[in-house]
Amino acid sequence: MKKYSNTRATLAIAVASFRSIMRSPSAVVFSLAFPLIFIIVFANIGGGAISVDVGVAKTCDTSRADSLYQAIKQISIIHLEKNQSAAEMAQNLKKGDLDAIMDIQKHSTPPYYTLDIKYTTASAQKDGILSSLLDGMFFQINSKGNTVRQPIAELKEATVQGRAYKYIDFILPGMLGFSLLSSGVFGTAFVFLSLRLTLVIKRFFATPVKRYSIVIGEGLARLVFSWIGALFIITVGYYFFGFTLVHGLTTVVNMLILSAFGLIIFMGFGFIISGIAKNESTIPPLSNIVTLPQFLLSGTFFATTAFPSWLRGLADILPLTYLNHAMRQVAFEGAGLGGVTHDLLILGIWFIIIYAVAVKTFKWE
Repeated sequence: MKKYSNTRATLAIAVASFRSIMRSPSAVVFSLAFPLIFIIVFANIGGGAISVDVGVAKTCDTSRADSLYQAIKQISIIHLEKNQSAAEMAQNLKKGDLDAIMDIQKHSTPPYYTLDIKYTTASAQKDGILSSLLDGMFFQINSKGNTVRQPIAELKEATVQGRAYKYIDFILPGMLGFSLLSSGVFGTAFVFLSLRLTLVIKRFFATPVKRYSIVIGEGLARLVFSWIGALFIITVGYYFFGFTLVHGLTTVVNMLILSAFGLIIFMGFGFIISGIAKNESTIPPLSNIVTLPQFLLSGTFFATTAFPSWLRGLADILPLTYLNHAMRQVAFEGAGLGGVTHDLLILGIWFIIIYAVAVKTFKWE
């Protein structure tokens, strides 16, 4: 008799599971159709609320309550970044991570304020909005109650060269995260609860197949399906909407590796939900508790810099935030996996936490 091979059993489970996924309309819709629809819509309308990110130079005068700095700070669409070094600001300005850098100086004689601001060609649309706002502000300052010929405040503008950051470069990595989170949580939870309720897993136990083979087989099937979906989304984004892949194929490979890491973590959520759910009707609300906050707060559709500080603090806890950030760093800025170690570290911590809980809650029968 031919010797039993657990590896062959694992691959057989993976193939069978992959066929099941491909025949599931909901899996195709959530993993492929929804992300593609969102990409087409957002890439053509240019996104949601505008937030102009402005770096504040270390030498900027921010002391007085009635200063020019405070007046700029009150403009709702301007987000001021004060925690970066001068070198980081200069680098981020060229890459389009910052839309401008400002430096305000106070003088004892007219002009009493001088605003030196640097724009970037990588963010021309937002810089045009910022320039118009500042022009209007300076016109009001210099015309209101000004009885002398010298201007009260002076605006000095300059522009540095940078690579254009298109909205597709923001939205596409978020849609990959959306697809991975949907597949990992909903797909895993429904599949394992169904296998348990229909006694399929119990029948597996009557065979020599190992328990880990069931988990690995299902994971491999979902991983292959997610990679196919990721390649499809990246291809459509690159050829039809000009999605930036700085290092071409190398960038794609790095994004696929990140996708695998993210999917494994999100599957952990699915294992937990399948373990605590009593029946299939309880899976959607439990899954939505996990997925909806991440869809809305993790920079999937809108930049987290547009959120108030308390909401950004919540967003900085969620694992999808770090997956989305790592994807964008790799795709647009050309970072390797070594350049996103902070994001991978946080995701690694989530991996340990999630699977520690999953081991305690997951049920085979």
